[in-house]
Amino acid sequence: MKRHLIIGTRQSKLALWQANHIADELRRHYPKCTVELVKIMTSGDKILDVPLAKIGGKGLFTKEIEQAMLNRQIDLAVHSLKDMPTELPEGLTLAAITKREHAGDAFVSGRYPSLQALPAGAVVGTSSLRRRAQLLRARPDLKIVDLRGNLDTRLAKLDRGEMDAIVLAVAGLVRLGWSERITEILEPIACLPAVGQGALAIEARSDDEEVLNLLAVLNDRKTQVAVSAERAFLAVLGGGCQVPVGVHAVVNGHKVTLEAAIASLDGQRMVRGKETSEEAEAEALGRDLARSLLAAGGDDILKEIM
Repeated sequence: MKRHLIIGTRQSKLALWQANHIADELRRHYPKCTVELVKIMTSGDKILDVPLAKIGGKGLFTKEIEQAMLNRQIDLAVHSLKDMPTELPEGLTLAAITKREHAGDAFVSGRYPSLQALPAGAVVGTSSLRRRAQLLRARPDLKIVDLRGNLDTRLAKLDRGEMDAIVLAVAGLVRLGWSERITEILEPIACLPAVGQGALAIEARSDDEEVLNLLAVLNDRKTQVAVSAERAFLAVLGGGCQVPVGVHAVVNGHKVTLEAAIASLDGQRMVRGKETSEEAEAEALGRDLARSLLAAGGDDILKEIM
């Protein structure tokens, strides 16, 4: 058995929590194996003054880490699955997907108890086109501003009064022990989450059988089924992770139910659908729902944006 594993990770507080969590799990399962973390700066971490959609979402938070893996400087990488493109570089694979934390979005405000309680013209911060579109659909009277930076940076901007509220992933706040900052968890009817949100992806070289075998123990089957449907949906759209698309799959018994929406940037137009299949057909379910929504008007919406 491999005696030493090197994990590549971004340098943010959340990324380090996630990498350390996986390191601890590996040490627990393999007590004779040592695990080391290597911090890597990605393009998404360097460029903080430009909206994500304008600098390209594909691989923005993964490319440099993946290159280190291909160069055999690291053995594996831990990512937020929502940051990962549906197409991986040749030679790399998703070795495991961990049990999903809450997949939804959190409304965070020190002044207002809910999204609906915000006054007209209130300023809400988010870095996501998906959140922007859905927030404007629910509340077209709001002013949505771009919000970049790590979680603690975003919360600090809110606390300084630069905006009335911000919207963040529930999972990140929970993992960092900041659950008390959550003012309201947005229901899927108001804001469908991003593909893979709440799940951690462990990426490794596809030819490294020893590492792949070690990582298999960390895979959560139900989460893998759910996110495979979501990622298949996004793959058909071909837009990467920075498109105004919300999607969420739930596995119940041997059935998987997938709900998704494609929205215009101003939230005024949206096509939405929900379908169920056997879990063995999860990827086909994702592809079928994507084609259905594209045919229902989603294709026209995306052509205006991409």
